Parts: sequence; C-alpha cells; structure tokens
Amino acid sequence: MITLENVSKIYPNGTEALKNISLQIEDGEFVFIVGASGAGKSTFLKLLIREEKASFGKISVNGYNLMKIRKRKIPYLRRTMGIVFQDFRLIEKMTVFDNIAFAMRVIGAPEKTIKKRVTEVIDMVGLKGKEKSRPNELSGGEQQRVSLARALVNKPKMIIADEPTGNIDPVMSFEIMKKLTEINKTGTTVIVVTHEHNLVREFGGRVIIINGGEIEIDDHLPPRKPSSPGPAPAGAGASGSYLKGEIK
Repeated sequence: MITLENVSKIYPNGTEALKNISLQIEDGEFVFIVGASGAGKSTFLKLLIREEKASFGKISVNGYNLMKIRKRKIPYLRRTMGIVFQDFRLIEKMTVFDNIAFAMRVIGAPEKTIKKRVTEVIDMVGLKGKEKSRPNELSGGEQQRVSLARALVNKPKMIIADEPTGNIDPVMSFEIMKKLTEINKTGTTVIVVTHEHNLVREFGGRVIIINGGEIEIDDHLPPRKPSSPGPAPAGAGASGSYLKGEIK
C-alpha cells in the first residue's frame, strides 16, 4: 500500500515540484500517473523509491515510513518493488539471461533458484530463445521486455513503470501494456507513469493527473471497447472530462 499525506517537495533552487499531495494506492491496484513534462510526476516517482525525500508530509510505501527510513534500509524497500525504466538500463556486456539474473544475484539467491526463475520470466515476457543475446542484438521492444522481466524476477509486491513505452513503437507499446495488465491480474500493484494519453484511453483504470505539482484529477476511466472505433465512452464523475480535454 502507498499512502501520501499532505506531501510537498521543494528543491534547493526553490522549485516546488509537488504541492500538498494526498492519496492512497491500495495493494493490487493498477494506476496511471499522468502529466506533461515538468508537471511533477517524475518527482512523485522519485519519492516512492526514496531517491528523493519529501520536504513536508508523510509517505508510507509497503510498510516503510519514507520520512524516517534509515539509509541502510532503502535497498530493502526497493526489493519490494520492480522498476521498469524508459531507457531500459541494461548492462551491455551481459546476455539477456544475465541481465535478468543480476537482480537475483545481488540479493544472494542460489544459482539453482535463479536459473529456474529467470527461465520462467523470460518465457512470461515472450523472449524464449533470446537468452544468450546481448542488448545491442535486440530491438527496442525486446530490450523493454528484458527490463520488465528483470523487474518481475524477484516477485515484487509492486511494479513501477516509468514511461515504459517512450522508446518503443506503438505496436510494442500496446504489448508491454498488455503484459502489465496481465501482471496486475495476479495481484501485483502496477503504477505506470506516462504522458501518453492514447494508452490511458485504451486500457483505462485509475488515472491520477498531476498538473503544476498538484493532483488535478483522481478518478477511474473505463477502457476502450475493442470494437469501438473512437475513444472510450465517458464514465461518471471526472472520467468524462478526460475525453473533453485532460486525456486528449
């Protein structure tokens, strides 16, 4: 579970990136965090993984108090989550298998366990047969699948995807999002930080729009029906406004 209470983040140069934000994300939810560049969504992500500390307020993530957490405990916090980065962050000299296995080796998992689990996630993300390939031999979409597999390999309670479709083509973007929704159906919390409104309209779910460091909208958007040629139908509450302006 994630809880933010009256959270603000002010950087040393005086920039107030987040302003008095309060929200709760329950275990097992699928949430889009949407906003333009500079809206505050990157700061929001950095606070969740404790790359940055909030200036004011209270933050709790997976049972950890992020305002009081000791530095040596931060790696344990991060082990409860898997992070999918826009730029993949793969190790070029390692094979697909070893890039994924690396996440298990750093926590001291036995090699027998690593082999079994890495094989499972490689198959799960559709990379069977690519185990010995290196990142420069893969397409952008395949590299993102490796990044997703690495995030999944330690069976985290939560997946945070930071602009996971930013460097891949639209078809592969759709496939990555489908994988994330399938993962969510197993009970894993999924948070997708994005500016791509098309994907939000397509998949729907809880949508939190951040604008100017504040939560502008927090509501649910129905997914687009497969047979529908246009945008998803407007739902109750703020959902209709997404289709009128916020989610274009």
